[in-house]
Amino acid sequence: MSDIGDAAYDNTHRAFLQCLLARQTINFAEAKPILAAIQTAQTPDRPTLSEDISQADFEHYVDTINTSIALFDLEIKSTSHQVSKERVWALVNTASDALTQMATVHTPDEIAFVKRVLDAMFETYNTEKAEIMAILSTQALKLHKPSAGEQRRESVNQTQSGAAAAPSVAITQSQAQHVLDLMVQQGWFELSAKGYHSLSPRALMELRGWLVDTYNEQGGRESDEEDEDEHVKIKFCAACREIVTVGQRCPSLKCNARVHNHCARNLWRSQGGREECPTSPPPVGEKAASQPRRRTNGSDARGRQQAPQSDAESGAEDG
Repeated sequence: MSDIGDAAYDNTHRAFLQCLLARQTINFAEAKPILAAIQTAQTPDRPTLSEDISQADFEHYVDTINTSIALFDLEIKSTSHQVSKERVWALVNTASDALTQMATVHTPDEIAFVKRVLDAMFETYNTEKAEIMAILSTQALKLHKPSAGEQRRESVNQTQSGAAAAPSVAITQSQAQHVLDLMVQQGWFELSAKGYHSLSPRALMELRGWLVDTYNEQGGRESDEEDEDEHVKIKFCAACREIVTVGQRCPSLKCNARVHNHCARNLWRSQGGREECPTSPPPVGEKAASQPRRRTNGSDARGRQQAPQSDAESGAEDG
């Protein structure tokens, strides 16, 4: 075991933070050789092996860095990947939303294109019957120019606000493809083998507040107790309280309860072994197992992600 956990914030922490800035995200397996190399460079007379880095060392390292960067509205946060279940850490800006940060490297028209892609993920392909929350590359490229409805909304908003802002302008399909590629390279989007773009763990952490404010009509409310007649776009796991885009949903289409596949066992355990919806349990005398389970984003009960079909009916299949 190394002596990383005994050190105050020093150059080794700065080196690891710089590495995280370059990588965007990291898991424990990736962090071990990096920390070992940094520690060895700090004390070359006492080389540190990758196997010497424990989970406690790594977490203490993250805690020490977080204490030092909190003044800059930065934090290293972690979440579990919804498909692989792997724990992922990312450097997150806690003050500004991610789209504002993207404006430093993308043009306003490119940011407008990204917003149209997000609208498609969480509105067009996120319906009561089909919670896909992903988009094919071919579907995304068709959004390279603003729709007539979007242009009208912009005109109305400018008229009401009295502000003179440049309207969104179309970008070429080659530019749109370049932006999509950059979003994957920068760790905002994930691209599946079948060509579907979805939000990465990093994006879900960074965009959490923006997604709720933009797509939920409760003004940022993060609860599963909304009116059952309303389809809430951004839902949270009943076990871990993180956003769910891949997981299990209640058999009732009107119920907004969701759970990650990897969180389901903990949820059932907290309910005394009852495998039923925590919000809409089956009537007395009816077994929960008799109710078919539904899926969010086409993931099966074993946690494997199945790419949804091109139409909007594949995201909520019966289990």
